[in-house]
Amino acid sequence: MLTGMVRFTVLSSGSKGNSTVVTGGQTRILVDAGLSCRELFRRMKLAGEDPATLDAIVVTHEHQDHVNGLAVTARKLGIPVYFTEGTHRAWMRWLMPRRQMTYAQWLDQCRQQAAARQAEADADTAEGELDEADGVTVNGTCSAEAPEQETKQAAHDSPVKDPTWLPAVEYFEAGKAFQIGDVVIHPFTIPHDATDPVGFVLEAEGVRLGVATDLGYVTPNVKAMLKGLDLLLLESNHDLEMLRDGPYPWSVKQRVMSRVGHLSNDATAEFLEQEYDGQAAYVILAHLSESNNLPELARISAERALAGRESLLANRLLLAEQHHPLSSVCF
Repeated sequence: MLTGMVRFTVLSSGSKGNSTVVTGGQTRILVDAGLSCRELFRRMKLAGEDPATLDAIVVTHEHQDHVNGLAVTARKLGIPVYFTEGTHRAWMRWLMPRRQMTYAQWLDQCRQQAAARQAEADADTAEGELDEADGVTVNGTCSAEAPEQETKQAAHDSPVKDPTWLPAVEYFEAGKAFQIGDVVIHPFTIPHDATDPVGFVLEAEGVRLGVATDLGYVTPNVKAMLKGLDLLLLESNHDLEMLRDGPYPWSVKQRVMSRVGHLSNDATAEFLEQEYDGQAAYVILAHLSESNNLPELARISAERALAGRESLLANRLLLAEQHHPLSSVCF
């Protein structure tokens, strides 16, 4: 196992899946679960991280490349998932688009199933991995407790197959800090075409780690949150010329370039040159498009921005990858 009281490990970053492990003290958190459960576990083991030690998953927004393996991973490990309420609702709608049920009706159904599901939770701790979970147990704090079911008997007994079932759900609000074990998390609103998207500053052992991807532009509140960091994971999604000349339909190009889309290399460089305070020991460029960017272009753009300010030369620039985990950064 890797040493270091605070550790930051990007498992995957890009349009095909995003996920990062943050360790602080005795607490280990997964930020987004955009790969399949199997692939997440494989990447964690490659990076020297033990999936069984994860304590929670926190979610930035409901787009598929951030939640693809969310339910199965949470059920497999029996760990809570932290969302904003709006993101949780949007995630459920995405999984069950044809289900005609209000949120109040869904909660009522959850409560009606609570006794049966809790009985299953007490009786069965199967480690099997299913694509769909059984019912849901919900209490006044919007939590649910029950392991995922593996046996044919359990599947036969469950009255409702519900892919939105999670072992536990906890809500947070942008602008209000919350704590998971030894890690304090500061969520902040970002401009993106999702229901209630957020970035995070995660703080442990006096170390501050910033996560800001999937944003159309760097708003004043984002600029304020990205100060005084020890590590900054920042989007550098596309090269404008490659995007304009690339294979995407014009409507998609407009969306990516919009103020609720993604940061271009130029926009990221502008922030690094004009607004960034230079405090982070590491700057990690993230969410690079495989169709509309090249790692060399993103790196050169950011290096020029940082090199233009002599005080920032100590910043180490790294690039997160889509298909391989990045070596852990330890403090």
